[in-house]
Amino acid sequence: MTTNRAEPSFRESVDLMFNRAAALLDLPPGLEEKIRVCNSTYTVRFGVKLRGKVHTFTGYRSVHSEHTEPVKGGIRYALGVNQDEVEALAALMTYKCALVEAPFGGSKGGLCIDPREYDSDEIEKITRRFAYELIKRDLIDPAQNVPAPDMGTGEREMAIMADQYARMNTTDINARACVTGKPPHAGGIQGRVEATGRGVQYALQEFFRHPEDIAKAGLSGSLDGKRVIVQGLGNVGYHAAKFLSEEDGSIVTHVIERDGAIHDAGGIDIDDLRHWIADHGGVKGFPNGEYVEDGSACLTAECDILIPAALEGVINLSNAVDVKAPLIIEAANGPITAGANDVLMEKGTVIIPDLYANAGGVTVSYFEWVKNLSHIRFGRMQRRQEEARHQLIVDELERLDQHLGGAWSMTPDFKQKYLRGAGELELVRSGLDDTMRGAYAAMREVWHTRDDVHDLRTAGFLVSIERVASSYQAKGI
Repeated sequence: MTTNRAEPSFRESVDLMFNRAAALLDLPPGLEEKIRVCNSTYTVRFGVKLRGKVHTFTGYRSVHSEHTEPVKGGIRYALGVNQDEVEALAALMTYKCALVEAPFGGSKGGLCIDPREYDSDEIEKITRRFAYELIKRDLIDPAQNVPAPDMGTGEREMAIMADQYARMNTTDINARACVTGKPPHAGGIQGRVEATGRGVQYALQEFFRHPEDIAKAGLSGSLDGKRVIVQGLGNVGYHAAKFLSEEDGSIVTHVIERDGAIHDAGGIDIDDLRHWIADHGGVKGFPNGEYVEDGSACLTAECDILIPAALEGVINLSNAVDVKAPLIIEAANGPITAGANDVLMEKGTVIIPDLYANAGGVTVSYFEWVKNLSHIRFGRMQRRQEEARHQLIVDELERLDQHLGGAWSMTPDFKQKYLRGAGELELVRSGLDDTMRGAYAAMREVWHTRDDVHDLRTAGFLVSIERVASSYQAKGI
């Protein structure tokens, strides 16, 4: 039985998936190895005086590929952070950036810490010292290495790191571009917080534009009415669930969290549940749904779409054979192990892979980086000119309305909607939607035109590896 296979680690899973794709390419000798290996990993152990004594913390910053610079990747704060995990995540960042054509190499960082054990002032001290250690080695730099938020970090930590960089590089006019995911008032960009969840929504919307692809998953129709299970209601899971339920008509039947799950066949109110978790620290006791103590068991419940949006390896050889979802979209990094991936493929499950599905974050981070380098808000130059041009058309339509004596009139709200020029948020969403469509088209072409490619993950890796290889070859490597 397939479930007797040995379970690979997260790092091994990434390498296995890379190797499977690379085997289908005719790369020059040695280039496959050059792309696969991690270029460097810096380990730092630093002390911070807290609560009357010195606490020593261990952090990492890994650079997987410098085929183009700067390199890009989040920094996570979690007790499970280790070198293997950081290097695997850095590799995924390389392939992710290549797939969505963001001009970055792959990097990742982490600090072995439970941020919930420290107050905000202590987190600031720890973050400043960690940033200092990385900055003085050019591991935070707008031209060389640009971190972003990840699990356990957010806008505040990024603002602190950016401030620390500015303090240490007082004449760098592009200092704000040293990290992304900052608050809008500190050089960030509208739409960055929602970006990864919004990208998941756009990925599903694009998938459902292709009847042939929908049929491969044994589904039909649109996202409207599709039953969805979301594992993890953090930033990514929350926004994906919110947008799918509020804008696409999907029904979120299960939300799985660390202390259990909530089930409601009629659909869970995502904002209500999010507020409950914020106030109570978990889903237990939520009044508007059925509480399930063994949340992980809900991963195998009946649904149309399963969205693992938290940790890696949640779908593995112990439960993959029981997963009933015909379509899985990996909102988290590496939520399906390589072994489980094989089991699901044998069952005919369609998987929209992480290197595509959760690329919304790095895509909007790219927009933020460009905004910081250009020193101007998106939409500032063209918004009012766009509105003025639209006003010309509206004026003509109103003149036509008067001429026809009420026999024809504009649709209610048309004028208000049409006259509004695109601001930064609209432009960010437009750019993200375009990026997700383009990346899916590149994957889909490989998926449907090559007889030796049977899944979107392999297709995505093929597209990414070819792009990284072309970059190296253009440099003469």
